[in-house]
Amino acid sequence: MTDAVRALRDAAPSALAVLVRRYGDFAACEDAVQEALIAASAQWPRDGVPDSPRAWLVQVAARRYIDQVRSDAARRRRESRAAELEPPPAPVPAADDTLTLFLLCCHPALTPLAQVALTLRAVGGLTTAEIARALLVPEATVAQRISRAKARIRTSGEDFRMPRADELVARLAALRHVLYLIFTEGHTASSGDRLARVDLSAEAIRLARQLHAAAPDASGETTGLLALMLLTDARRGARASETGALVPLDEQDRTRWDRAEIEEGVALVTDVLDRAPIGPYQVQAAIAAVHDEASSTQTTDWLEILGLYDLLARLAPGPMVTLGRVVALAMVEGAAAGLAALDRAEAESAPLADHHRTWAVRAHLLERAGSTDAASLAFAEAARRTLNGPEQRYLAAKAEALRIHPAG
Repeated sequence: MTDAVRALRDAAPSALAVLVRRYGDFAACEDAVQEALIAASAQWPRDGVPDSPRAWLVQVAARRYIDQVRSDAARRRRESRAAELEPPPAPVPAADDTLTLFLLCCHPALTPLAQVALTLRAVGGLTTAEIARALLVPEATVAQRISRAKARIRTSGEDFRMPRADELVARLAALRHVLYLIFTEGHTASSGDRLARVDLSAEAIRLARQLHAAAPDASGETTGLLALMLLTDARRGARASETGALVPLDEQDRTRWDRAEIEEGVALVTDVLDRAPIGPYQVQAAIAAVHDEASSTQTTDWLEILGLYDLLARLAPGPMVTLGRVVALAMVEGAAAGLAALDRAEAESAPLADHHRTWAVRAHLLERAGSTDAASLAFAEAARRTLNGPEQRYLAAKAEALRIHPAG
């Protein structure tokens, strides 16, 4: 990434926030900032990045906004308002309004998918086409989703302001969830022929860093989320072979894990567990840290991981938490105990019973228990149910290997 591109991506969200605060029209201000970004992408690589990229973008975008208001033939009555809106020349405020923009994108009137799309567009700086590729949906669908999100914000009458104290906790929780969804889709794509979407997970980490730097974190959950992302992303380099094939955790070359990310993530989660109430993201980060600090699957402290999953199940129960606990239980008490727990969990949760990861876990446990015929069938079923190409090929290959060589 060039200096100009990096400066553009860093400055765009806060420039948009300044304009929305000044003029109040989210959609029109975003259009103006997009035009300013196009101008900057042509000028900055040639003339150099200005001393204050944000001030440059604000100045150019403000001119674009006012020009558009004045030139709109269908809205001639807004000309006088445009002149009134233009404030006297003043320096761009030093305060970064990115957090306010974050929280506006996670407006409670929006669906989670709309929140994701709007956050990636307005704060992440991704184009509609980039978001569509990242989320594996048609570009027209993303454009419509973003357009509807802006309309809902406009009709809600929401001012560009920080939420009140009684609104902030819920809004921050929604924002963390959006960033978690973005990272999860980037770390393991839900479909397609790539195991991961690195650009998407990297963008989630970048945005989480911004949130961590800007937002109050009395809950400790923003720190926990950032730690979780770093500790998970640290294993990315070893998760796929040179051909793009999936490499499971117990077969990964741990020398390829990113030690700098691990050290940063461990430091973050250690600090937050000492100073804040325990929350779900912190516990997930702690689980990831135990994995990352172990030299192998065999030396991993599975008893500690099981205890952490027990805690996570109380704080934030869910199908994937249950599945993670089953794996940890099997590593502590054996495959038979894991299979029995999996049977109970499937009986209680239809979503879990239908998920491809459940079939994959069952297959691994059956293989460990020596039931290779049943394991082969379970691997084949898991392959049939997943939409991710590398996962599908790995699972199908496991099914075929056990069918041909049932003893090994």
